[in-house]
Amino acid sequence: MAVNYKAEFASCRLEAVPLEFGDYHPLKPITVTESKTKKVNRKGSTSSTSSSSSSSVVDPLSSVLDGTDPLSMFAATADPAALAAATDSSRKKRDRDDNSIVGLDFEPWANKRGEILARYTTTEKLSINLFMGSEKGKAGTATLAMSEKVRTRLEELDDFEEGSQKELLNLTQQDYVNRIEELNQSLKDAWASDQKVKALKIVIQCSKLLSDTSVIQFYPSKFVLITDILDTFGKLVYERIFSMCVDNRSVLPDHFSPENANDTAKETCLNWFFKIASIRELIPRFYVEASILKCNKFLSKTGISECLPRLTCMIRGIGDPLVSVYARAYLCRVGMEVAPHLKETLNKNFFDFLLTFKQIHGDTVQNQLVVQGVELPSYLPLYPPAMDWIFQCISYHAPEALLTEMMERCKKLGNNALLLNSVMSAFRAEFIATRSMDFIGMIKECDESGFPKHLLFRSLGLNLALADPPESDRLQILNEAWKVITKLKNPQDYINCAEVWVEYTCKHFTKREVNTVLADVIKHMTPDRAFEDSYPQVTDLFLPSNNLCHLHIECFVRVEVCKCIMDAFIKHQQEPTKDPVILNALLHVCKTMHDSVNALTLEDEKRMLSYLINGFIKMVSFGRDFEQQLSFYVESRSMFCNLEPVLVQLIHSVNRLAMETRKVMKGNHSRKTAAFVRACVAYCFITIPSLVGIFTRLNLYLHSGQVALANQCLSQADAFFKAAISLVPEVPKMINIDGKMRPSESFLLEFLCNFFSTLLIVPDHPEHGVLFLVRELLNVIQDYTWEDNSDEKIRIYTCVLHLLSAMSQETYLYHIDKVDSNDSLYGGDSKFLAENNKLCETVMAQILEHLKTLAKDEALKRQSSLGLSFFNSILAHGDLRNNKLNQLSVNLWHLAQRHGCADTRTMVKTLEYIKKQSKQPDMTHLTELALRLPLQTRT
Repeated sequence: MAVNYKAEFASCRLEAVPLEFGDYHPLKPITVTESKTKKVNRKGSTSSTSSSSSSSVVDPLSSVLDGTDPLSMFAATADPAALAAATDSSRKKRDRDDNSIVGLDFEPWANKRGEILARYTTTEKLSINLFMGSEKGKAGTATLAMSEKVRTRLEELDDFEEGSQKELLNLTQQDYVNRIEELNQSLKDAWASDQKVKALKIVIQCSKLLSDTSVIQFYPSKFVLITDILDTFGKLVYERIFSMCVDNRSVLPDHFSPENANDTAKETCLNWFFKIASIRELIPRFYVEASILKCNKFLSKTGISECLPRLTCMIRGIGDPLVSVYARAYLCRVGMEVAPHLKETLNKNFFDFLLTFKQIHGDTVQNQLVVQGVELPSYLPLYPPAMDWIFQCISYHAPEALLTEMMERCKKLGNNALLLNSVMSAFRAEFIATRSMDFIGMIKECDESGFPKHLLFRSLGLNLALADPPESDRLQILNEAWKVITKLKNPQDYINCAEVWVEYTCKHFTKREVNTVLADVIKHMTPDRAFEDSYPQVTDLFLPSNNLCHLHIECFVRVEVCKCIMDAFIKHQQEPTKDPVILNALLHVCKTMHDSVNALTLEDEKRMLSYLINGFIKMVSFGRDFEQQLSFYVESRSMFCNLEPVLVQLIHSVNRLAMETRKVMKGNHSRKTAAFVRACVAYCFITIPSLVGIFTRLNLYLHSGQVALANQCLSQADAFFKAAISLVPEVPKMINIDGKMRPSESFLLEFLCNFFSTLLIVPDHPEHGVLFLVRELLNVIQDYTWEDNSDEKIRIYTCVLHLLSAMSQETYLYHIDKVDSNDSLYGGDSKFLAENNKLCETVMAQILEHLKTLAKDEALKRQSSLGLSFFNSILAHGDLRNNKLNQLSVNLWHLAQRHGCADTRTMVKTLEYIKKQSKQPDMTHLTELALRLPLQTRT
């Protein structure tokens, strides 16, 4: 009754048709006509052209255009869009070249931006003062003379500075950030709409905000936000002037000189600098000019080198040391972007900063801190972002002599701790490491008021993690540092510093020193369970160096600590391990997590613990020592029996181990290999019943049976499949999916379809008769209690028909290596085919019986859908030359259309497919069938 798959496939192959190429062949060389065009007059006058043809073949493009090159005509028109595209391309390339001036070893400002915004926050209310000028003088500006335009714009700026004040009060930090971002967007919008004066006004007003230190803790973040706007403005101005240098002939080269810039670009550039020079207040005038510093390239070769010292001197007029140091940081940032080779200006900023550094402890600053209620230890940490950046710019590729001079100048200031910390943060680690003892001496002499010494030792330790100090100094360095660290009373301060120096100890010393340091850590972190506030840091003390043998885990047996340890292990462990010390320690950690599970443990917590334990199991590998690997899985099963996801992971791991063993040991020690594989199969067969999830067990039985079959363990495979069949009646009507109860029938249908695919290649047992597994499964499906309004049973029976059709083929669609399926065992025996046909008839009878029960008004649509689906199955898998099957298909077609419930479009496409197939060889019987399949017309 089934169609012959092999014959049908052969009949559907494409037919080879001979093709006469004649003189044409796709690989034959093509003859083209070369057209040479003389220079075209730029003003659009008629151009003279001459063409020379390389062959007698006429170029169709040339004939249509009468020999005129369309690209030349396009260039002659000087399309602004094309020139803009060329400018954009050149600008992108130029930007890449400019960025490459500073090497990749220089940490960019963008890397520091996010950290500053995250660290310097406030809960106090903020305010923004804006001076909004009038809009007078805008109308009719297109008809004004150039001198009048300049005068009008200057008046607008004056009006802007003297205009009405708009003050936004009581802003939260997020409101403030949102408002600044709105101003940044307003700047872009004003520029895009050609309102250049308005754009300048926005930048000036934003720059004025940098003189406000009323909420001083937020100043570093404010600096980041405002300089973003300045950067946007500087880029817009530069690109605007650069675009003016483009004419009809060319664009500026990547590294241009002022001579390459035309007069229009230079005049516009000067105009911008004159506008900025008219700004009355120092701080906005400085910041706005610094933002367009790069534009000096259009005016003169020495423009930037002349402006940088002048801007450096301007900063001397800023009285507030905090505002001053951030202004210097911005100038250094702009200087490094446009002229990193001009080191003298950078150095001058540093030395000017040293001269004014004592202002921090002056009366003016102290009075300001009293007014705002800010203590000195909270005020001094506002400086490092700016100071570190200045020092980083100066020390970049700086000679040893300059760094030594800078260090000596710092000494003359009384070894101020804040300054010394920035030096250690910015200078090269090698420079710091070779002078470690000198820095320790300076740290000892530092005044600790406002900036504690342990932070200096932390900065020193971070450098020593990157570069090694002289070997003769290593022990003394550790002793000096630990003398300070061990005296710290605050556990958080202690662990922040200790975590750096533990790494140094592990790197340079023996087990004895490491144990001593770790014992001190435990001593400080155990009282009052202080370690609970520092779980990640406590964990990191032990994992990076793999010194788990020193881990006094009893002191930290705590689920949260264990979770941190395992999370760090999963993230940092790059390769699988079999180290017994690591395995024993982490098994103990995982056991601690597992034993914390009880009846009150939340499902989310169980999932998290399972994820961490599974991550550990996946990282354990004994290579080709498969027996040791299986022993580890056996031990893990006994330790983690209360976490189902872990047991599932173990079963999958054992199945993979069985497949890997067969692959690696192929042809060698076959008896021993077979015994090991059977041990793996037994492990899975024993473990699966302990699981709770019904579909988890069903899928694992199927998967494990497939593994046993692939390893030629036929009796074990039968046992898995029988267990799965016996479990089907236990499937409940509703199952819990992510906390919600859902019907189980769709999941059962999916499982059974996968099961049928496997049963195709499972050979029959010699003692159990033909297709014994299929028969057992059909009995279970028949006895299962299905929902009253469900059609899943019929869909399953339809899948069974597909399976039986595939089983009736002379050669099955797929096989397993070294496993003889029923096509080999029976060899197309007539008795086997007869049994197969009987099963088909039984299943089809069940489907037809169900279709009869749907002859009710409320079920007619389901009847139509199922009837058409059954028809398609017969069409795809049945032999329609059989008269009974042919007549059944016609009856199903009429049933699908009987009550007007069928999808007309689907019916039409199905009939078209049948007619198309009838034209294939050996498919002529479908022609008669198509004539018997009318389409119902809806009226």
